[in-house]
Amino acid sequence: MIGRRLLTLLPVMVIASFLTFSLVLLIPGDPAERIAGENATPQQVAHIEADLGLDRPFLVQYATFVGNAVSGDLGTSYAYNTPVTEMISGRVPVTLSLTAMALLFALLIGIPLGAVAGLYAGRFPDRIATVLSTGGLAIPNFVIGLALVQMLAVEQQLFPATGYLPLAEGVGPWAERLVLPGIALGIMVAAEIARQLRASVADTMQQDYMRTALAKGISTPARIVKHSMRNAMMPVVTVLGMQIAYLLGGTAVVEAVFGIPGLGDFAVQAVLARDLPAIQGVVLFAVLVTVAMSLLVDLSYGFLNPKVRRN
Repeated sequence: MIGRRLLTLLPVMVIASFLTFSLVLLIPGDPAERIAGENATPQQVAHIEADLGLDRPFLVQYATFVGNAVSGDLGTSYAYNTPVTEMISGRVPVTLSLTAMALLFALLIGIPLGAVAGLYAGRFPDRIATVLSTGGLAIPNFVIGLALVQMLAVEQQLFPATGYLPLAEGVGPWAERLVLPGIALGIMVAAEIARQLRASVADTMQQDYMRTALAKGISTPARIVKHSMRNAMMPVVTVLGMQIAYLLGGTAVVEAVFGIPGLGDFAVQAVLARDLPAIQGVVLFAVLVTVAMSLLVDLSYGFLNPKVRRN
């Protein structure tokens, strides 16, 4: 099963890399002119284009890009004159830390909320959970972030408003700078988890094996934990996998609000500077993460449902 999944992912990566390389080249402006400066002569611009390989045919540029990317070389940043792989690897721990904090809050909020809503489907707790989850999906995460900064950082001074400290500086300083952005990002994920889990739990509670467990005298918590949750988690795992990919690739706004130097902030700077290798590297990394999460979701199906392994 793992082998088949890996083989199906290879064409996806090839198509994604081609689209990434093609679309990035459509960004307005000539990076060679930006590097050379406003007063550069056409000869100087042409010399820079030749050095960067921008004067070569499109397919030759793409083949070179793929060949280097396979070996881990994503090129050199035009703006910083630094290998893109090195710059991304320096930002990945920051974004991973933010993603982990957001997932922690999402799971702590979303799973209990969805389980209670599904257990009491159609009743008052379900209505409250529906209102909360709808609000979590409707309110943009940067609005939540700004509100948290105003209330908990500026007025109450419970957490730092901006900045990031690596884990090497201590667990406490590292965590307290990630609490607010983690909540801002995690609320939307928690809302989606709650919605999916509510529908799944409500469905599994109506199944025959749940009625049999009830007839045997098994308590409600035991029925939910041992019999309902494992089957109910299938849709949640799918949503969670996609949300993790989103968090790793879509944190730019929250990182800007809280001054966190992660991948999202790096991507925005690369676009503003028309730094093609940096843009291509970030997008390709996001695609790789999405593909990897898709693979992990498929593997989790095999763990949760034996029928998938047999098929």
